[in-house]
Amino acid sequence: MTQFLRPNIRAMAGYVPGEQPRDDGIIKLNTNENPYPPSPRVAEAIERVLRSDRLRKYPEPVGTTFRQTAGRVLGVDPDAILVGNGSDDILTILTRAFVPEGGLIVSPTPSYLLYRTLAEIQGARFQGVPYLDGWKLPAKWPLAEANLTLVANPNSPSGTMASLEELETLAGQLKGPLVVDEAYVDFANQHALSLARLPNVVVSRTLSKSYGLAGLRFGFAVASPKLVRELAKVKDSYNCDMLSLAGAAAALEDQEWLQANRKKILVTRARLGKSLESLGFHVTPSHANFVWATRRDRAVKPMYEELKSRNILVRYMDYGEHGNGLRITVGADAEIDRLLEELRKMV
Repeated sequence: MTQFLRPNIRAMAGYVPGEQPRDDGIIKLNTNENPYPPSPRVAEAIERVLRSDRLRKYPEPVGTTFRQTAGRVLGVDPDAILVGNGSDDILTILTRAFVPEGGLIVSPTPSYLLYRTLAEIQGARFQGVPYLDGWKLPAKWPLAEANLTLVANPNSPSGTMASLEELETLAGQLKGPLVVDEAYVDFANQHALSLARLPNVVVSRTLSKSYGLAGLRFGFAVASPKLVRELAKVKDSYNCDMLSLAGAAAALEDQEWLQANRKKILVTRARLGKSLESLGFHVTPSHANFVWATRRDRAVKPMYEELKSRNILVRYMDYGEHGNGLRITVGADAEIDRLLEELRKMV
């Protein structure tokens, strides 16, 4: 049957997610999951649905209840919110809506590897614009004609951020839409929701990282209500199930939990970065729940492999001419202690 596949699907390698082991006893610092359980309100909301007879019915097609909650909590128009099965679903919807076959998707690079995969699935081209020194965006954007421009902010793997001024300048130069992918923004000190007022800006969010809900699969976008109405034509009819909608709304309601969780992770992030630097790593100042650690004196891939042999997973990422390094999730304190203990034996 593979002979009937579209040629671009046969040719592509496909996106490779971070390793998800099933064995117990593994310290998992490779996929930027939150090390702490989500708000108790999430389980309570899901249990209420399970105790009712609602599962026999379809969920709200556009997530009306969640949109109302998010609008109130975030201070945006509920009609400006599009719900998705994780922010990857949002990115897929945007690609399907804006990018024709043979079109062009552009992103700064190095960045989220899925962006290239989305272009390949669509039969479109992908082109990266290298970050300048210090992970800065070029003041004059070289590919303004792209059908879709994607900027992860904070960026992965670096954890760095473009300023609101830089993003607004970029949006003004583009002939097409700008997507600000804010998967990690709750660990930063600024966000770009205010830019969603611009007609060509979409801000994407997820509850996987800061809300500890990677297993629930829920994301959303904020854009002009007119654009959201058009994008809703492209999404699956019921792309978010009843349990994820209930859990997501409950998570967003518990901002006290979010702030307490964020504080713990930021303290551990600072300790992790300082400790890695004392071991000879260069650590880019991070605005996310991970750090990007590189070395000039030795290869880091053997260290990644040695850590894996000791049941500690981090993410080794090789961007060719743009360099390689270890992206390390900020885990719980005991997990970070064990990581550092093993690294000290290697350096």
